[in-house]
Amino acid sequence: MQEKLVKIREEALAKLNAADTAEALNEIRLAYLGKKGQLTEVLKGMRDVAPEDRPKVGEWVNSTRKAIEDKLAAVQKEIGEKALEVRLKAETVDVTLPAKLPRIGHRHPNTIALEELERVFIGMGYEVVEGPEVEYDYYNFEALNIPANHPAKDEQDTFYVNDKILLRTQTSPVQVRVMEKKKPPIRIVAPGRVFRADDVDATHSPSFHQVEGLVIDKNITFSDLKGTLAQFARELFGQDTKVKFRPHHFPFTEPSAEMDVSCFKCGGKGCRMCKGSGWIEILGCGMVHPKVLKMSGIDPEEYSGFAFGIGLERITLLKYEIDDMRLLYENDERFLKQF
Repeated sequence: MQEKLVKIREEALAKLNAADTAEALNEIRLAYLGKKGQLTEVLKGMRDVAPEDRPKVGEWVNSTRKAIEDKLAAVQKEIGEKALEVRLKAETVDVTLPAKLPRIGHRHPNTIALEELERVFIGMGYEVVEGPEVEYDYYNFEALNIPANHPAKDEQDTFYVNDKILLRTQTSPVQVRVMEKKKPPIRIVAPGRVFRADDVDATHSPSFHQVEGLVIDKNITFSDLKGTLAQFARELFGQDTKVKFRPHHFPFTEPSAEMDVSCFKCGGKGCRMCKGSGWIEILGCGMVHPKVLKMSGIDPEEYSGFAFGIGLERITLLKYEIDDMRLLYENDERFLKQF
């Protein structure tokens, strides 16, 4: 038995000395130390050894196993070091090369348009305020002269949390909240995200952004509204921009209007952008309804005001001549890098 173990040991050590790859080492390990290896076969034959000789035979087997395992570990380390040395030579790094610059992001086109819009109104003395996106039905509809079962609700059917709480359909609720807490004079713009149950296409999305404006003071007239929005249009689209107001209806303003601007692409001559009309619809506006003032705690006999609502995405699409609103939200770097 001892002679057999000595032979196994010498064969294993000789093969280990000749091994030069990790695969060869693994084959040797399995051949001698694996479940079907030669040392395992010797241990299986221990039942044929006399009981008094088993301790000594077990000691020989363990000694042989340790010698093979120690040599296996030494050769494995040596092969690993050689492989690392070869890899390091092959992967030489030229430290004199310039490093890769970090990728730095920039403002989204919506953000650029919003900051420019805010700059215009701040320059005219307005304050920028924000409000909650999850809003009470009262502020989103009732306080804006849109009671339960009003037809205007159908046009703004939205996402309800329960029968009294919903995702706001407009930023107009911010105006009501400001009127409740602050006495006139009031001059604010309220930007923010709004939600409506619209299908996604080139000009619609269930989530988009609005900028609402509100002015409340004594002796405010429609002329003040027209002058303010005309100045806004000139600041945003160029000093030659003209404006046109068309009668419209909004429940929270009376009278109400839609405002068009002369096409800044063709100067009003007619082109693809303005669909040949020379005019582009830009926003809705009107004088604040006396009932809205009264519900917010402001005396309509003493104060009057105007309000307007601008779709931020519409401004962005027009300003940068983008023909599909979905591009703003697809996070395609090839598109966003242009701004």
